[in-house]
Amino acid sequence: METPIYYQDVAKCVDDILTKVGKRVNLGVPLGLGKPNYLVNALYQRAKDDPGIHLKIMTALSLEKPKGSSELERRFLEPFVARIFGNYPDLDYLLALRRNQLPANIELVEFYFKPGAFLNSPLQQQNYISCNYTDVAKVFIESGVNVITQMVGKKIIEDKTYYSLSSNTDVTLDLLPLMQEQRRKGKQILFIGQTNGKMPFMYRDAMLKPSAFDIILDNPVYDFTLFSVPNLSVNSTDYMIGLNASTLIKDGGTLQIGIGSLGDSIAYACQLRHKHNGVYKALLSDLEIFSKSSTIIEKTGETEKFREGLYGSSEMFVNGFWHLYKEGILKRRVYDCIVLQRLLNEGRITEEITSRTLEVLLEEGAISAKLTRNDFDFLQRYGIFNEQLGYEEGYIRVSEAIRIPVDLTANLGQLVKHCLGVRLDNGIVLHGGFFLGPQSLYDSLRNLSERENKNFCMTGISHVNQLYGNTELKTLQRKHARFMNTTIMVTLCGGAVSDGLENGQVISGVGGQYNFVAMAHALPDARSILMLRSTRRRGAMISSNIVWNYGHITIPRHLRDIVVTEYGIADLRGKSDKDVIAALLSIADSRFQEELLEQAKRARKIPEDYQIPLQFRNNLPQQFSTVLAAYQKSGFFPDFPFGADFTHEEIVLGKVLKSLKATMATTGGLMKSFFKIVNSQPIPEAAKPYLARLQLIEPTAWKDQLIQKMIVAELLAAGHIAAEADAQEP
Repeated sequence: METPIYYQDVAKCVDDILTKVGKRVNLGVPLGLGKPNYLVNALYQRAKDDPGIHLKIMTALSLEKPKGSSELERRFLEPFVARIFGNYPDLDYLLALRRNQLPANIELVEFYFKPGAFLNSPLQQQNYISCNYTDVAKVFIESGVNVITQMVGKKIIEDKTYYSLSSNTDVTLDLLPLMQEQRRKGKQILFIGQTNGKMPFMYRDAMLKPSAFDIILDNPVYDFTLFSVPNLSVNSTDYMIGLNASTLIKDGGTLQIGIGSLGDSIAYACQLRHKHNGVYKALLSDLEIFSKSSTIIEKTGETEKFREGLYGSSEMFVNGFWHLYKEGILKRRVYDCIVLQRLLNEGRITEEITSRTLEVLLEEGAISAKLTRNDFDFLQRYGIFNEQLGYEEGYIRVSEAIRIPVDLTANLGQLVKHCLGVRLDNGIVLHGGFFLGPQSLYDSLRNLSERENKNFCMTGISHVNQLYGNTELKTLQRKHARFMNTTIMVTLCGGAVSDGLENGQVISGVGGQYNFVAMAHALPDARSILMLRSTRRRGAMISSNIVWNYGHITIPRHLRDIVVTEYGIADLRGKSDKDVIAALLSIADSRFQEELLEQAKRARKIPEDYQIPLQFRNNLPQQFSTVLAAYQKSGFFPDFPFGADFTHEEIVLGKVLKSLKATMATTGGLMKSFFKIVNSQPIPEAAKPYLARLQLIEPTAWKDQLIQKMIVAELLAAGHIAAEADAQEP
C-alpha cells in the first residue's frame, strides 16, 4: 500500500476504508479530545444507512456538550455552550444512544465513562470493558480492531510535513507496534489521521512522519473547535483536601494529579506554598493540619518553597500542571539517559555545566578519554557541548581557526574554554498520555515555541502508567513520586471504591488508578495518595464516604497507602487493621465516627475500649470553613483559582440554580420557596441582568413568571443583590 493516501472529502475517505477492510469495521478511537468527529460520524451514518455494514466503535470518554435537564437549565447553558464550544460537532453515536436509537448493526464499547454519564444507560453498562489503561492497546488488537483513527495536528518544518498525535499519544503509540505485528501476520489494519488546524502541535514522541499513516483526511472545512472542560469552582472542602495533600509533596519530587476541582486544589495549594510560604504555614497552623499530621508530613512530605521544583509524570496533562509550570514549580527536568539521571539524583553533577561535568562523565565511563563521534553526539544532544561545534576525525572543530584534539585528559582546559554549553539540554518537565482542559490550556500550548514545547513529552500510556520497560530509567526519573488520585469511598480496612457501585453499575472506569497505586508500592520512595471527600449529599440526606464495608472494590486493601480527606491525612501503609481503622476514623466526619467505630467493634477489628482521640472528634465543616473564609477576605482561595470561563452573571446564576435545585428536592424547601414567592417584593433593578441572561425579563407564561420570582428571591436571600425600596415591576 502506498502511504499515505490523502483525502479532502470525508465520504470518499469512508469509501476507501470500506474497500480496504470490508463491511465489518472495528473502529478504534482515542479517548477524550482526539476523536476525529467528522470521520467517525461519516462512518456511523454510512453504517446507519447500510444494515449490511457492522460498525463496532471502541473508545472511552465520549464527550458531550452540556445540554441541561430542564428548560431553565437549557436557558442557562445554551449561550455558554455556543460561546465555549463553537462549531464542535456532536458525535452522532452519542446522540443516538441518548435517544435509545442506536442501530442494531452499530456497537459502542467503552473502557472509561465520563463520571456518572451512563449510569442509566443499560446498553453502555452492558458493553463496558473493565481493564487497566495500560492494557487497552492489547485489548483493542485482541478485539479485532482494523481501523485506528484520530485527530492530528500538522506542521511544515524545514519544508517537510509532520503530523502530531497531540492530545492523544496515550493508546495510539502503544497500538502502532502491535498494528505492525498484525500486518506481518497478513491482517489488514488502517491507521488514519484527520487533521485539525486547532490542535496544538506537540513534538517529541507525539511527532510522526506522514509515512506512519495509511490515510490522511486533510481539509480545513473539517477543522472544529476543540472540546473543552471549563474551569470549575473549588469549594472549601476541596481546598482543604488540596492543602492536606500538598504537605506530602517533596521538593525535587514527582507529581501525578487528575482533572477537576481536586486537581485544581492541589495545584493551587502548591502555588500558595511556593509564592506565599509564610501564609501557607500560618494556614497549616490555624487549621491544625500540621499538629494533627506532623508525623506523616515530616516523614513523607515538606512545607517549604519549591527550590528544585517538581517533575510531572501523569496520564493526564491537566490545566493545573500548566499553572504549576508558569509559576516555576513544574521545573525539574528529567533526561532519557540512565547515567545522566543517576548522576543528577546523586548530586554529583548539576544542570549547570562545568569542567566537573566532563570529569564525572569520564569517571563513570559515560564517555571515552578520546572522544568518539558517539561521545561527541551524546555531549551535544544534552547541551554539554554547544551546538555550533563540529566533529572531525581526531578533532573538534570550534571554528575555521580552532580545532582541538579529542584527547579529553590532555586538552580538558581547551575543551572547557571553547566547547561547553551553559546548562543541560533536552530535558523534560512532564510526561503525559493525553490532555484535556479549558480553551486557555489549548491556546497556551499552541503559542509555545518549539524549544519550550519540548519541555512536555506526550507519550504512550505504557510509559507513564507503569514501570515495565526501561524500569531503571523510570525509577531514577520518578524519585519521591506522589501519585494523587480521587476515590469515591474507602472502607475502614483500607479498600477503595473509585469506579463503580456494588450492584455492578459502572460510574467511570479503572483508568490508570490501579497502576499508579501499584507503582507507588514498587518504587523505593513513592506514595499513593487517594483523595476522598468525607461525605456526600443527596437531597437533604448526608452520608459518609468512609464506610465499614462495600460490595465493590477498585483498590484492594493490601495496596492501602495514604488517604486524605478535608479533615486530615491517614497513613495506612504497613499498618495493622486496627491501626488502619483508627487512622481512617480520625479523618472521617464526626457525625458518622461513632457508628463506624461500633461497626468495627462488632466485627472485633478494633479493641472494645478504643476511643477516638479528642482532637479528632470535631471533624465538621465549620471547623475549617470559618478559617478559610478569613483568608478569602485577603484574596486567597478564590472560587475559580485558575480563571473562569463563565461571566459574572453566569457564576452567580450557577450558584442560584444549584441552591434552588437542592431546595426543591425537599418538602420543607418547597414550602420555604413558596413563602418567599408569596412575600416577594417588586423586581430590583440589580436583578435584571440575571433575568435577562435567562430570558426572564418580561415572562408571559405563568410558569416563567413563577420561575422569575423564585430566581429573584434566591438572589436576594443569598445576598447577590440587595432589595430596593422603590423597585418597580419590569
